[in-house]
Amino acid sequence: MEHSPPPFFKRGPAPLVRLAFFASLSFALLVLDARFRYAEGLRSVLALAVYPLQVVATAPVLLAERISAYFGSQSQLKEENTALRTRLLEASLSAQREEAARAEATQLRRLVGAAERLPVESTPAEVLYNGRDPYSKKVVIDRGAQHGLKLGSPVVDEAGVLGQVTRVHAMVAEVTLVTDKDQAIPVQVLRNGLRAVAFGGGASGMLELRFMAANAEIQNGDRLVTSGIDGTYPPGLPVASVSKIERDAAYAFARIACQPAAGVDAGGFVLVLSQDAKRSAYPEDAAARAGKRPGKRKPRRKDGAGDPDAVR
Repeated sequence: MEHSPPPFFKRGPAPLVRLAFFASLSFALLVLDARFRYAEGLRSVLALAVYPLQVVATAPVLLAERISAYFGSQSQLKEENTALRTRLLEASLSAQREEAARAEATQLRRLVGAAERLPVESTPAEVLYNGRDPYSKKVVIDRGAQHGLKLGSPVVDEAGVLGQVTRVHAMVAEVTLVTDKDQAIPVQVLRNGLRAVAFGGGASGMLELRFMAANAEIQNGDRLVTSGIDGTYPPGLPVASVSKIERDAAYAFARIACQPAAGVDAGGFVLVLSQDAKRSAYPEDAAARAGKRPGKRKPRRKDGAGDPDAVR
């Protein structure tokens, strides 16, 4: 059994008529709004009322986008940071190499100037490494017997005396520095010509003037040069400068410490001086070669036999 509404509720226009009416009304509202903007206020009110719903609806999408952008930016920042650190490291290494090359070029220019000023022939060499014995002051250079180096040859740099060749191999040689405890070098004070002997201070890296009288004419800042009396070092080469003097009336000798002029703990290039220069012979050596004894003359005979003028 079907139940249908009373005929009263079935009254009204047909659906097609209603569709046409509402379509015409919508078209009229669109024309009026486009022409006279009557619905502008209504639109603003409806947009304000719907805005919270719009925010809630778009919140998951915005959250997902922000999370993705955050992780993407973090990854990009890490990559950029790694690339920048790599470039910074490469630039730092390049700057260090350039600085080292500039320092070597400066030292080589000074070394060339020092070689031109020296009165003897010299052989340039490069310091390879320090000696293995921690209790001695020695370095190894890249020149040896094949390059004409000999035992006892003095070694200098652009600032002064560095040491002496104490061991020669075919391609390398060992140089004992002036600061070694077993080294001694005759010097004189440049200011007044006072002679002395400078000994290596060992671990201190200094030189010491030993057996100098407490009242010796020497003062702080005096420059010491080679005296040349040992026949090994040419005279006039800078050796050290006086840095500290201790005088005590209870002791007969003063304690004098000197700062080396050469870079004994730095620098990479040196000059090995030749020992082939001719030196003037000592008087006794010249007399011995002449077959005579110095200081003695052949006695003359009383009968005139030894006098060539007596025989006529």
